[in-house]
Amino acid sequence: MSKKYALVIDLKRCVGCRTCTVACKMENNVPLGISRMRVFNNEGNLHFDRPTGNYPDLKLYWTPVPCMHCEEPVCVKACPSGALYKRDDGIVYLDKSKCVGCRYCSWVCPYDVPQFDAEQGVSDKCTLCAHRVEKGEKPMCVICCPARAIYFGDLGDPTSEVSKLLSKRKNKVLLPEQGTHPQTRYLF
Repeated sequence: MSKKYALVIDLKRCVGCRTCTVACKMENNVPLGISRMRVFNNEGNLHFDRPTGNYPDLKLYWTPVPCMHCEEPVCVKACPSGALYKRDDGIVYLDKSKCVGCRYCSWVCPYDVPQFDAEQGVSDKCTLCAHRVEKGEKPMCVICCPARAIYFGDLGDPTSEVSKLLSKRKNKVLLPEQGTHPQTRYLF
C-alpha cells in the first residue's frame, strides 16, 4: 500500500502564535513576503464558520493553512512545465528548477497556496518538508508547534497517529465543494 502523507491540525489547540510559519521559513529558506504556512483568524479568508460569541464573551479562532496536498491537485493540472507534480507518497511537490514563473498554479488553487517569488521568478509552496520526510523525520512545523496542534502521518495507514485522531474526532477539510479532495485535515 502506498503512503498518503498529510497534516492534521487540531483547531482546539492552535493559539495563533505562528511558530509554524517561522519554523517553515527557517527550515526551507523561504523568502520575505512569502509564507508556506499562513495562519488566519476567524476574520481571515480561509477559515471555518464557527461561532465567535457575543460581547464580552468573544472567542478568537485560528486556522493554519499549508498546502492541502490534494488528491486531485488543480495546480498540477495547470502547470505547463511539469514543475508541480504529485509524488507517490501523496506530497504535491514543486520543483523550482522546472518552474517557468507563469503563475497558473497560483491562479487555479482555491486555497491560494502557491505564491510567486518575484526575486527568483518562480512559484513557492509547502512541500511538507519532503527533504525531512525522506529521512524519516517530521515536517518542521510539526516539530516546532508549541501547542502540539499539528500532526503528520500516513492517512493510508489506519494505525498511524493521524488516522487514529481522525477516527476519534470530528474533522473537516477546507472548501470540500472544490472537488480537490484536500488531504490536510482539521480537528474540531
